[in-house]
Amino acid sequence: MEVHTVTIVLSLSLFIVLLIAGFAFGYSTAVLPFFKPIDRFIHWLIHLFTAGSGFGKSYYADEAQLRDMVDEASERGLVEDSEREMIHSVFDLGDTLVRELMVPRTDMVWIEGDKTVRQGLSLALRSGFTRIPVITENLDNVIGIAYVKDLARRVHEHHESEQTESVEIHSRPATFVPETKTAAELLKEMQHDQIHMAIVIDEYGGTAGLITIEDILEEIVGEIADEYDLEAPEIEWLNADTARLSARLHVEDFEDACKVTLTEDQKEDVDSLGGFMAKVLGGVPIPGSTITIDGWQLTAERPVGRRHRIAFVLATRSEEEDSIPTA
Repeated sequence: MEVHTVTIVLSLSLFIVLLIAGFAFGYSTAVLPFFKPIDRFIHWLIHLFTAGSGFGKSYYADEAQLRDMVDEASERGLVEDSEREMIHSVFDLGDTLVRELMVPRTDMVWIEGDKTVRQGLSLALRSGFTRIPVITENLDNVIGIAYVKDLARRVHEHHESEQTESVEIHSRPATFVPETKTAAELLKEMQHDQIHMAIVIDEYGGTAGLITIEDILEEIVGEIADEYDLEAPEIEWLNADTARLSARLHVEDFEDACKVTLTEDQKEDVDSLGGFMAKVLGGVPIPGSTITIDGWQLTAERPVGRRHRIAFVLATRSEEEDSIPTA
C-alpha cells in the first residue's frame, strides 16, 4: 500500500512540475532563472523515491533531455501515456503558431455592427456562439466583439433596446494578434488580460481568422468532443423525399444521391456539401440556413462540437425556384 502511494505521489508531482516546466520552455529565456528551482525539485523528488534504481542520476541540460526523462518515466509506469502526450504538447506549444490553431476566416460567424440587438441575439442562439465578431463593410474591418450576456442584459433592463439599438454600441473592443505569434505567448497574454477570443490578422493587416483560449487548450488536452458527436452515415434516407446528408459529403456524391446537376462554376473551389452551402450563402451555414437547388431544398441542421460546425444538411424535395444562380 505504501509503495502504491509513493508511485501515485511521484506520478502526480512529476506531471504538475513538468507541466510548469513546459510552459517555462515555451515562453522565453527570461523565465530560465525560475526553472532552476524546478530542476532541483525534480531531482530531489526522483532521488527520494527511486534511490538506488539508477533513475534520474544524470542532469538534463535542455528540453530534449527533459522530454527523454518524461518518456522514461512513462516507460516505467510513473506517467500515463495520456499524461506523457499532454506534457509533450505543452513543450510543442512554444513552437506552434497561432495560424495553425485558428478558425480560418471562411469558417467565422460574424455580424454587421448596424444590426439590431434582437438580430444579434437571434444569430447567437442559432449559431451557438456566445461571442461574435462585429464588422463594418467587410470581414477585414472588425470593430469589436459582441457578447451574448451583454446583449441579453441590455434587453432585460431596457426592453425597447431590442429593436432600437445596434449591436455595435454594445460590443467590446477586439484584441488583434499576428498569425505568426506562438500559441504559448498568446495563451500567456490571454490569461493575463482575461480575454477569451482574439482576431488573427495576416501580414497585410487583413483578417485571417480568430482564435479562442479553448483552441489553445485543446492543443494540449486533445480535441474536446461534443456529447452529440455521434457517428452517422453520410447519406440517410428518411423517406422517398427527404434525406439527411453529412455536411462533409462530397458534392459529386450529393449529385448522385439526389440526381442533381451542378455547373462547374457552382462546384468551383468547393469539395463538400457544407462548403457548397457556404459558398452560396456567402458565409458559414448556421442552423436554419436554407438554399434551393434543382428541385431540392437544403437546410442546415444543428451544429456539433465546440466550434459549432454544421454536421448535417436536411435535403427535401421542393417545387420552389432555385435560390442560387445556375451559372
